[in-house]
Amino acid sequence: MKVATPPPSVLQLNKKVGDLSNELVRHFLIECTHKGVRLKGCPNEPYFGSLTALVYQHSITPLALPCKLLIPDRDPLEEIAETAPQTAANSAAELLKQGAACNVWYLNSVEMESLTGYQAVQKALSITLMQEPPPISTVVHFKVSAQGITLTDNQRKLFFRRHYPVNTVIFCALDPQDRKWMKEGPSAKVFGFVARKQGSATDNVCHLFAEHDPEQPASAIVNFVSKVMIGSQKKI
Repeated sequence: MKVATPPPSVLQLNKKVGDLSNELVRHFLIECTHKGVRLKGCPNEPYFGSLTALVYQHSITPLALPCKLLIPDRDPLEEIAETAPQTAANSAAELLKQGAACNVWYLNSVEMESLTGYQAVQKALSITLMQEPPPISTVVHFKVSAQGITLTDNQRKLFFRRHYPVNTVIFCALDPQDRKWMKEGPSAKVFGFVARKQGSATDNVCHLFAEHDPEQPASAIVNFVSKVMIGSQKKI
């Protein structure tokens, strides 16, 4: 990809060279592993289930790239009248068909009455951190699809499976105070999604989670739920 200015490391090595135009094109390799595809040599990059998912996520946030990817809405080699625009909504629909899943820590579910947004996530975590004894946490399989969010308790410690239909999930975000959750090992970022309480048209419940696999960061999960799943619903 072509960047506006070379990286600082290149500028440092080429102080005496006048023309740096050849350094404006930066190369990034995509590696395939049993976990999926990712940018090679970028430890802060998550694994993606497909190349489509990798490209789409980097069109939302640059992550390790110097800038976001720009997905054209039409083929530049064809006449406008002959091309069908490839919109972000189409890309999102394709991603949802494939679905995305990873393991996360399930922390708690807190009733919020009508509260939603960042305030709901913040309040739910504050309540959870003050609970004595603290709520039991467990590793769950967190799957996002066109049907909604499905949680499967891997050890059936708290429940077997819970499903939140796509039309009931109204918000998803990281903790706005960036508080961490401590379990065994390093601290983990916390995120939550707000969904309508079953059988209610106004009351909400905030469901809290923490990162389990550092290669599947909470920010990537939140982006997928917010931009792809919830975002697709808003465009319908």
